[in-house]
Amino acid sequence: MAYRVTVEARFEAAHFLIHYRGQPEPLHGHSYRVEVVLEAAGLDRDDLAVDFVAAKELVRRIAGELDYRNVNDHPAFAGRNTSAENIARHFAERIESSGALAPARVAEVVVWEGPENRAVYRP
Repeated sequence: MAYRVTVEARFEAAHFLIHYRGQPEPLHGHSYRVEVVLEAAGLDRDDLAVDFVAAKELVRRIAGELDYRNVNDHPAFAGRNTSAENIARHFAERIESSGALAPARVAEVVVWEGPENRAVYRP
């Protein structure tokens, strides 16, 4: 049996797709919501699968790097489209590479681009 814990963060950012149907998209902004689902095989000595406080802090720190900025200016997106799909993958990769939440792993990241559109990344 596995446990799943979800934390989320929000940020406001501008972006544009560098490749959209053969041309760059105009600069525009979104209210983003990021949901990170973490999975752990068991509980730690405190009976926690994932520490909510540590997980929220990490996800908020990553979101803070994008908050009130142009996502295209972030080095992780150099030469890549700043799509919701790539933003979701960015969060997953940053969380995993930090090792801060081990042994829990990222099960999925959902990025909401406004209230109606979302992309899901499952590593």
